[in-house]
Amino acid sequence: MILAGGLGTRLSEETHLIPKPMVRIGERPMLWHIMKLYSAFGVNDFIICLGYKGYAVKDFFKNYQHHVSDITYDFRTNETVVHQDRQEPWRVTLVETGLNTQTGGRIKAIGEYLEPGETFCMTYGDGLCNADIAAEIEFHKAHGKLATVLAVNPPGRFGVLGLREGDGDDVVDHLQEKPKRGGAWINGGFFVLNQKVVEYIDGPANSWEDVPLNRLANEGQLMAYRHDGYWQAMDTLREKHLLEQLWESGNAPWKLWK
Repeated sequence: MILAGGLGTRLSEETHLIPKPMVRIGERPMLWHIMKLYSAFGVNDFIICLGYKGYAVKDFFKNYQHHVSDITYDFRTNETVVHQDRQEPWRVTLVETGLNTQTGGRIKAIGEYLEPGETFCMTYGDGLCNADIAAEIEFHKAHGKLATVLAVNPPGRFGVLGLREGDGDDVVDHLQEKPKRGGAWINGGFFVLNQKVVEYIDGPANSWEDVPLNRLANEGQLMAYRHDGYWQAMDTLREKHLLEQLWESGNAPWKLWK
């Protein structure tokens, strides 16, 4: 399942017209890149949680076949012929989960679309990585807990000052420009979850990152799958441009498909 219903206010230059997951990286929206990443590991059944401007996501999938295939429209016979159909092997369920629903509430809203006891992946609609999703799923199944989160150690965004005390003042000992690792493991946003986590969410006002996730951690039911490779969120226009540059270069780290 992919959370695609938020307002995306920090990327308002783009999201005043479309939801954040529909912001394009190259010729395709961020949502497509995320789905292609999962599909590279055999995950092809998607539930997408809609909210803000959800109609844009519905229109994308409704017209996807026409966008990616060669087509003949015969206006004399009112027939449409699709040539070289380039459809994906996807099954996509689009669920209206509410405009102001929080992340936890969106997860709870899709419970009826899951098979009883089913393990499922969950992510946000604004992040990419080159993690081995299949390995994370196997890790989750092996430890037997209710939840697994991809733990990432992203590069520092700002330069670091090395300080030492001298004569009562802090002296700059050295400068390090944007260290490769920020030092702290953070929530990378790619989860593998047991369906029982839905019971940890009270309703639409619940944020997944607040009470439910902390309760899972306090009960020893949250495990971390460490990922040392590429990871990037798209929260700002600057980050969107970084992703675009990588994609246009032909060396996008998250492109694990042929």
